Amino acid sequence: MNMAYVGGIYPFLIIPDEYDDDPGVLRAQLSCGHVIDPETLTDCCRAQLNDGQTEFRCPLCKRKWPYDEVRKLAKLTIDEQLSFEEKLGTNTAKKIVDFRDCPGCGTFIERSDESNLCVECSVCTAKTGRIFEFCWKCERVWKGPRPRADQCGNVGCRSADQELLSDCPMITLSSVVYKGTNVHVQCPAIRACPFCGVLIEHNTGCKIMSCRECKKQFCFACLKSARECLQTSTHFISCSAGVAQRQTNSVL
Repeated sequence: MNMAYVGGIYPFLIIPDEYDDDPGVLRAQLSCGHVIDPETLTDCCRAQLNDGQTEFRCPLCKRKWPYDEVRKLAKLTIDEQLSFEEKLGTNTAKKIVDFRDCPGCGTFIERSDESNLCVECSVCTAKTGRIFEFCWKCERVWKGPRPRADQCGNVGCRSADQELLSDCPMITLSSVVYKGTNVHVQCPAIRACPFCGVLIEHNTGCKIMSCRECKKQFCFACLKSARECLQTSTHFISCSAGVAQRQTNSVL
């Protein structure tokens, strides 16, 4: 069977013609002509929503999948439908108006001064009793002098770092397979440490990495702490949480 990936992360199962007559294969044929199992279709579309997309497209031929088709063939539950539709609305609103999610409370914030990356969240300020500011670029608590139009003082708040995270190639973790299969896990070659933001390039077959800066260990695939990841998986089996989506900056 052929495997393709949305944003290099989620497996997209294409069922060859010779399997079409197998009654044991649960599958759905999309309008673009490709075939996928309903569960993977749901994961595929959820990954696109998490990447900020406002429509669903086949990762192989790039043709658009109408939402009604996705809803039906993915067999979305009522809760999943509500979640998908809310996320579609949010992504659309963000494209129309330049919003960011406050890292402190999640409230949508619109920037009033486009020449200043330092933005205050009035909700967090009111709740905490002290001014809460975050960086419009890397979406972390503000560090360094203000105002600034290029970057804040956080590690990784640079265009070059963001480009590396977004454009780095995929790698195969040679010692990690999906449970019950011989299929090796793939993930981006460069990750930002989930604890301190330093960029790390993978250079071993193991999924557990140690950050050279903060010395903490984390899983290169799911981006959880090593301890949390290994509670439900092993060094050689895929993470129960799945492979985390490609990072676009040094903050998850």
